[in-house]
Amino acid sequence: MRFLTLAWLAAAGSAFAGVSAVDSDGRRIELAQPAERIVSLAPHVTEQLFAAGAGRKLVAVSEYSDYPEEAKRLPPVASSAGVDLERVLALKPDLVVAWRLEATAAALARLETLGVPVFYDEPRRLAQIPDSIAALGELAGTTGTARALAASLREKLDDLRKRYGSKRPVSVFYQISARPLMTLGGRQFVSDAIELCGGRNVFADSPVMAPQVNVESVLAADPEAIITASANPADRQWQALWRRFPGMRAVRADNLYAVPTNEMHRHGPRAIGATALLCGYIDQARLKAASRP
Repeated sequence: MRFLTLAWLAAAGSAFAGVSAVDSDGRRIELAQPAERIVSLAPHVTEQLFAAGAGRKLVAVSEYSDYPEEAKRLPPVASSAGVDLERVLALKPDLVVAWRLEATAAALARLETLGVPVFYDEPRRLAQIPDSIAALGELAGTTGTARALAASLREKLDDLRKRYGSKRPVSVFYQISARPLMTLGGRQFVSDAIELCGGRNVFADSPVMAPQVNVESVLAADPEAIITASANPADRQWQALWRRFPGMRAVRADNLYAVPTNEMHRHGPRAIGATALLCGYIDQARLKAASRP
């Protein structure tokens, strides 16, 4: 009987054991038990939580949390302009997962002051996306699902690196906006994706995360490929701007491609699938150059 009692106590202790994970700021967030009421304050966080098997534990999300479909049914409590602190507190969350923004900083600091654990999820490199998913799985008590997905995503990244990483570099202009004309600097994870594909972001040296550039500077860089982020990659109207310059290498070789914005720009599992598409386009540009006399 004493043995059975001890066994039961051990099992009960294991079931309610504390959990912890390190966030993007390097802080270890510790919970007495897996989170049951989670608030997501960024669309990519919402996607990661569902992917980690913790979607059923979400009680509120941020504006634009539209993937997966179930996320649309959750109440929004935040946007890029701020956090509705009263609504968040009324939901009694045992974990808030956030992205740092100047507009939300005061609300997040207040949550921490009130004892609500805040986990910051800000991947800067593709390889950090699986790490974030695994960490969220730890905090939500869904480690089996989260670790399996993280391992699969790491394997996909390794495959892409092996396939494309050692090939001849292809210079790429990555366009995120036409008016104003904007791109991404080297500190952004899309630039990391370009590098993984054997590409070279022509504005990687910019100290700005998303610099505004002019047509003349793109012409001077003369990239071999121009890739844009688009909500509708099948729409080719964006190409008209660049087809005015038939002497550009990218235009001359018809290396004008589009990748889906949400998949490529959100720091979730779909970004790795979009990276495979990006790699394919960069490789097409590479092959076209090799086939020219």
